Amino acid sequence: MGQKLVIVESPAKAKTIGKYLGKNFIVEASMGHVRDLPKSQLGVDIDNNYAPKYITIRGKGDLLEKLKKEAKKCDEIYLATDPDREGEAISWHLLKALKMDEGKKCRIVFHEITKNAIKNAIKEPREININLVNAQQARRVLDRLVGYEISPILWKKVKWGLSAGRVQSVALKLLCDREREIEKFIPKEYWSIECNLKKEKDKGAFLVKLWSKDNKKIEINNKEENDKIINDLNDKDFKVKNIKKSTKAKNPLPPFTTSTLQQDAYRKLNFTTKRTMSIAQQLYEGIDIKGHGTVGLITYMRTDSLRISKEAQEAAQSYITNNFGKEYIPEAPKEYKSKKNIQDAHEAVRPTNIEITPSIARNSLTDEQFKIYSLIWNRFIACQMASSKLNTITIEVENGPYLFKASGSTVVFDGFMKVYEYSTDDEKENIKLPELSIGEKLIKKSIEGKQHFTQPPGRFSEATLVKTLEENGIGRPSTYAPIISTLLERKYIEREKKTLKSTELGFIVNDIMAEYFKPIVDVEFTAEMEDKLDSVEEGSEDWTKIVGEFFNPLRDLIAVAEKEVAKVTIEDKVTDTQCEKCGKYMVIKQGRFGQFLACPGYPECKNTKAIVEEVDAKCPKCGGNIVVKKSKKGRKFYGCSKYPECTFVSWFEPVDEKCSVCSGNMVKKYSKAKGNYLECTNEECKNKVYTEGNN
Repeated sequence: MGQKLVIVESPAKAKTIGKYLGKNFIVEASMGHVRDLPKSQLGVDIDNNYAPKYITIRGKGDLLEKLKKEAKKCDEIYLATDPDREGEAISWHLLKALKMDEGKKCRIVFHEITKNAIKNAIKEPREININLVNAQQARRVLDRLVGYEISPILWKKVKWGLSAGRVQSVALKLLCDREREIEKFIPKEYWSIECNLKKEKDKGAFLVKLWSKDNKKIEINNKEENDKIINDLNDKDFKVKNIKKSTKAKNPLPPFTTSTLQQDAYRKLNFTTKRTMSIAQQLYEGIDIKGHGTVGLITYMRTDSLRISKEAQEAAQSYITNNFGKEYIPEAPKEYKSKKNIQDAHEAVRPTNIEITPSIARNSLTDEQFKIYSLIWNRFIACQMASSKLNTITIEVENGPYLFKASGSTVVFDGFMKVYEYSTDDEKENIKLPELSIGEKLIKKSIEGKQHFTQPPGRFSEATLVKTLEENGIGRPSTYAPIISTLLERKYIEREKKTLKSTELGFIVNDIMAEYFKPIVDVEFTAEMEDKLDSVEEGSEDWTKIVGEFFNPLRDLIAVAEKEVAKVTIEDKVTDTQCEKCGKYMVIKQGRFGQFLACPGYPECKNTKAIVEEVDAKCPKCGGNIVVKKSKKGRKFYGCSKYPECTFVSWFEPVDEKCSVCSGNMVKKYSKAKGNYLECTNEECKNKVYTEGNN
């Protein structure tokens, strides 16, 4: 039997697959794409039906020669790149580069890297799916036309090195529009009233909130209205008007798609979309698990489908029965419907082997891999478990024309919550309620009016931006992380705490795009384009026709923009730091490694210095200033400005306040449940002090 060559994208994937195939197989990695459009020119022949000009990517020449030599030795060649449009395109480029027969059945596809999946794929090679290739080719050509035709306008009119992207421009507009909503927002005052009530013989009290007056939802707009209502309430008795008891089911969430995995990893682990996808890729490509060998732990992680294979569903049900009991299995297997207009090319993201639990894999995984794998494993098991059951109670308390409400619930069967919990908005208000009867008189312990102000819409986090992009049909699973990364790299947006905020440069670029290239930044237009690319994949549309329909009107817009876009000057922000060499006030500049201070007298004066951010606290070791620093991985930490003489460092921001229990040093911390608080750094003390306004 002659040798066979299998080509995948990455060395990690090659290593895993190589262990599953016998000695007759050679497994090599292409290291991603081997051919692409040239960087130095447009690379698209607009007058020849948008024919792309592909060249070997710089640095890939030696690799291609190696693949060609290996191919000559082998009787069969299998192209095993990722099971999506881009993977299909990489296989097509390899086929072209290796001068293989285009009608040859050489393409193998698998959605999980397991021994059975690989061996089954080898048995069923197929031809390259040219519709998938054309869909990817259309996206690549469209993005190149937008980028290379519009970007030069930004270079001339704004700043060298900027770029305009077809999908990134829509995402930028969402962020800029949200920031302007926040800027224009005018807070509106309102008040709420809460009462602490108790049964006549009970010591403990429970909280009820004012809901309505004369059966109409109440609005309290100022302190005068608040005080008048409280006076009215003090004159009358509180009585139980109604009690509603019921049992409700709480259903598990569906398995992960790319989008929901990114959102959950951001919310629960504080992982960026880029970080999440990188770790998921490692889990997909294969990890050496003690007792199991090298195995791909999860299915393909770029998917918009909620579909689950029958085998995976049966394996989950068997595991649940054996480990939790039959009562945790639903009456009928859980099925989840995907949204319309999805590719549905793969299953949902799930573990490939349910028996490799997070605890079994723990010692073979890094901390990051373990966290992501646990998230995926728990969510998948939970999605096949029975619903939780809760007893709920809502009480209505009347005081004259005023009606108060309080709700509570208790879990009577945990169901899927045994492995995966999530909370809904109505559960956040749950309180413990005593046994009451209708008409029962209640004793008021306290009554309080609270002033509030309406809040502006929140800035997008990575999680909420991904959710919005998905809901609007902008981009596809493989594009969410690159979109955010590109906007950050171009300095169009910046992180502020855990949110994304448009920069001045982002506003300038967005305003030009919105004024002169409206179709590109239009959400509906971009979503419609995604649908058209899907139709190319299905074989119902010609890709060159779609590109032409997009580009012909764009040409006219480009011609107008070249004439009418005014030159924009971005003024450097002047600081109060004086240049010690010439006395001028230094300005903030942006460099490869972030912002720095520079003398505006350049080139006569070339003085520069790092921007030092100080916090309002002194070093507990030497009394020096505390400055903000960054680790090699970009994580913020706090250190003494007198380093290396003083070696004080802390991951958390120090404060001057001392611990009231042991006089130790305190640092600022935050938790979702409790908000901001101070904590003592003394391991034997760990005293916590919650700041005003937090529980």
